[in-house]
Amino acid sequence: MRGKRIGIVGVGNVGSSVAYSLAMSGSCHEIILRANNVDKARGKALDLSQAAQAARKHTVITVAETLEDVKDCDVVVITAGSPRLPGMSRDDLLIKNAQIMKNVMSVIKISSPEAVIIPVSNPLDAMVYVALKETGWDRSRVIGMAGILDSARMAHFVYEKLGYGAGQIRCSVMGGHGDDMVPLPRFSTVAGVPLTDLLTWEDINEIIEKTKRGGAEIVELLKDGSAYYAPAKATALMVEAVLTDMKQIYPCAVMLDGEYGYTDVVSGVPVMIGASGVEKVIEANLNDDQDRKFATSVGSVKGLIDTLYKNNFYN
Repeated sequence: MRGKRIGIVGVGNVGSSVAYSLAMSGSCHEIILRANNVDKARGKALDLSQAAQAARKHTVITVAETLEDVKDCDVVVITAGSPRLPGMSRDDLLIKNAQIMKNVMSVIKISSPEAVIIPVSNPLDAMVYVALKETGWDRSRVIGMAGILDSARMAHFVYEKLGYGAGQIRCSVMGGHGDDMVPLPRFSTVAGVPLTDLLTWEDINEIIEKTKRGGAEIVELLKDGSAYYAPAKATALMVEAVLTDMKQIYPCAVMLDGEYGYTDVVSGVPVMIGASGVEKVIEANLNDDQDRKFATSVGSVKGLIDTLYKNNFYN
């Protein structure tokens, strides 16, 4: 019986950091890296393999010469995508990255037909939608990474405000990534104590605004890139939940099928992740304000999906 095999398509900062996190945890037997620049992938595979030896882990890191070589994987992480280039509109970026996702999935659905897919490429919710449309797979097998990252950012800002509770802060965020996210203070705690018992609403609203700008702040400080350690760790947690059949509850982007009153649209909601992917979609009891914000978030994703159809993407 073979060990668990993970494919990572796109080995920039996020993809290679996912590989590093998984290699250090020893949660899988083999990690297959795929990049357009094969020599770059070989260099990263060598470095990662030596790191695994230093940590005395059994993980083997290999390189796929072609996308077809990302085969028989249990999980495939997709970070491949284009950044927004000068002169490129948001719609241009959406169509370009949707085409990349479609091309990748047209091969992966054949080379790794039993895999759980974890898209990380942006715009995240639309990429999950494209992956599902291209494969025709059950929604449980395509899970987008965003909510874990946003929740971690919110937890950091809570710690920053409180000055205590590191490692004991659990924050909940729903909806889209960025301005459309829906933080849930009522479901956020510090060592089990509700956040609303520890901070004023003025403080909480300040934390929410900081969370929405969490990624942009890092971009501004780095000057030449974006965050990758936290996104990679969030992705690795999802991979490990599948590999270990953990039944862990995380906020992730999934296709909704009647939950919260929406169908045929992707959004971030709490889900239980196990060996088969999303094994349960959890419907949190939202108040009126959260319900309105979630509706706005869903509406933004529908706008992206409409843009794909208007540009004959599925024709």
